[in-house]
Amino acid sequence: MQSHRFVILHWLMAKLFLFGIFLVYSISNYALGQSTNILRLAFYNVENFFDIYEDSTRAYNAFTPDGEQHWTSYRFMQKRNNLFKTIVALGEGELPALIGFCEIENEFVLSELIHKTPLRTAGYKIVHYESPDRRGIDVGLIYRSDRMKLFVSQAIRLFDTIDPGFLTRDILFSGFIIGGDTLFTYVNHWPSRYGGQVETIPKRKLAALTLRHHIDSLLLVRPMAKIVIMGDLNDTPQDESVTKWLHALAPDRQVDHSLVHLFTDSQQLGYEGTLKYQHSWQIFDHIILSKPLYHATQGLTYRTASARIFVAPFLLEDDARHLGQKLYRTYSGPTYIGGFSDHLPIYIDLELKEALP
Repeated sequence: MQSHRFVILHWLMAKLFLFGIFLVYSISNYALGQSTNILRLAFYNVENFFDIYEDSTRAYNAFTPDGEQHWTSYRFMQKRNNLFKTIVALGEGELPALIGFCEIENEFVLSELIHKTPLRTAGYKIVHYESPDRRGIDVGLIYRSDRMKLFVSQAIRLFDTIDPGFLTRDILFSGFIIGGDTLFTYVNHWPSRYGGQVETIPKRKLAALTLRHHIDSLLLVRPMAKIVIMGDLNDTPQDESVTKWLHALAPDRQVDHSLVHLFTDSQQLGYEGTLKYQHSWQIFDHIILSKPLYHATQGLTYRTASARIFVAPFLLEDDARHLGQKLYRTYSGPTYIGGFSDHLPIYIDLELKEALP
């Protein structure tokens, strides 16, 4: 028994030592990179980032110590630290200027992420609204207050006149001042395919039309608005919700009033897809730009070919059933695994070439 305890203690000390080295390396890289004019914008579906507390306003409370997922303080902290590790690695020496999230329960979990990990040195702030989703999951974002200033935000609700009882995630709209220029962002998590891909098409069409209406209203008053749309759309870049209703097309297929979709060609993105279903990788996570941002040559500009699916060895594990690799998830069904997410994060880089007058 004594030797068993020693092995466990030795393992814990080794883990803490490696974690300490990781933190020193990460923070020093962050400090060295602060003067750059490159701003990395990322999106990450973090797969059920819940706190451990029961929510009396929701029927769904599986992610609590007594719930069916047996979600404990240890598991929550493991999840939080895994997300921190991913964010630092994704930044590649410069912490992202903005990260949009989906599948977060509330503002508390984002606060824990940015205040209870070494991210607290980065000055991140939160934009979040509670949505009416039945499971209690929301979208949100964090942004570096040393790089950008928030001046507007709004939760855009999806209303279904045919199905008034339909409840889902809001779309999060925000506006930022960056070096004298202005950037608008939309963070999305469109209705899932649960219940059947074809059967749920009208719900994603509703999300696409709601988003498109808001974008058109913005472009009506600010025709040169620089816009970044990000999110898990639960559809691929080739599906009608994206191409026909949102009107987001590949850079080489642009027509009047279309948006520029940066994630249409997996061969240019560094990995096959953002999630895996059986043996097939697919892109469900998207970043889309307005034309004024994509074609900009001053102020905030899109850094050509910077759109990437971020992958690191620690985000994957061997897939014995379908071969190759699969995502190292937090859960597989009811079984706790302790991994990261069932999606890979994505990002683009913007460059602030010069301050606008």
